Amino acid sequence: MIIFATVLEIVAPVFILASIGFIWVKAGFEYRLNFVTTLSMTLAVPALIFTSLMETKIETTSLSSLLFASIAAYGVLTAAVWIGVKLLKKETSVLVAPIIFGNTGNLGLPLAFFAFGQVGLSYAVIVFAVMAVWSFTFGIWLVSGGGSIFKALREPIVGATLLGALFLWQGWETPVFMTNALRLVGQMAIPLMLITLGVAVARMSPNRLGTAFAISIIKFVICTAIAWIIGIFFTLEPIAFAVLVIQIATPVAVTSYLLAAKYGRQSDDIAGLVVASTLLSVGYLPLLLAVLLP
Repeated sequence: MIIFATVLEIVAPVFILASIGFIWVKAGFEYRLNFVTTLSMTLAVPALIFTSLMETKIETTSLSSLLFASIAAYGVLTAAVWIGVKLLKKETSVLVAPIIFGNTGNLGLPLAFFAFGQVGLSYAVIVFAVMAVWSFTFGIWLVSGGGSIFKALREPIVGATLLGALFLWQGWETPVFMTNALRLVGQMAIPLMLITLGVAVARMSPNRLGTAFAISIIKFVICTAIAWIIGIFFTLEPIAFAVLVIQIATPVAVTSYLLAAKYGRQSDDIAGLVVASTLLSVGYLPLLLAVLLP
C-alpha cells in the first residue's frame, strides 16, 4: 500500500499536467502547438539540459557509466528493431524511429525528477541527450530518406548538450545572474512539455488502433528488456539503472508524429502509435516504477 501511494505521488503530476493540455483543447481553447514546441525545443529544454549538466553533483564515473550504457542501449535497440522490421517486411522509414525513440523529454525527464529528485533528473538528462543526438542524426536521416546526418549540429538541444558536457568536464560555471536566468528558463520545460503532450494527443485522429496497441506492447517489452540487460551489464547504481530503464521504456514520442507528417511518412499510423503507447504507459509506467524504486 505504501509503495502504491509513493508511485501515485510520482506519476499523478505527470498525467495531471498532460490531462490539462488534453482538456484545454477539447474545451475549445486555443493552443499554438508550433509556437510552444519551438519555444520548448529551442529555448526551455536546451536551458534545462545545460544547467542540469553544469550543476550536477554526481560522480563523473557514474555519469560516464550511464553515458556508455545509454549509447550501448540505443545501439542494440536500433539493431534489434531494424532487423525485426526487416523480417516483418515493413517499411523501416515508418516504424523504426518511433519504436527506438521514446518520449524521454516530455515524459521521461519529469518522471525521473518526480521519482528520484535532482539526481534522477541529472541522470535522465544524460539518456535524453544521447537519444536527442541519435534522433536528430540517424532519426531524421531515416525518416527523411537520406541527407546529411550533420544537421544535428544546428539543433539547440545538441549544442546545449555538448556545451553542458564541456562545463561539467572542466568544472566551469556561468556567472550567478546567468545561471539563475538559465535555470528559470529551464524550469518552463517540464510543465510546457507535459501540457503540450496532452494537446498533441488530443488533436490526433489515429487509425488502426488495434495494430498500434500490438506494436506498442512489443515496443515496451523489447525496450525494457534491452535497457534492463544493458543496465546489469554496466553494473549501474540503482537510481541510474532505474532511470535508464524508465527513459528507454517511455512511449512513442510526439516528435515522431511531427517528423512523419513533415516528411510524408504515414503520419496517421504514427499518431496511432503515439496514442496507443501513451495510453498503455498509464498502466505500465507505475508498475515499472514500483519495481525499480529503491
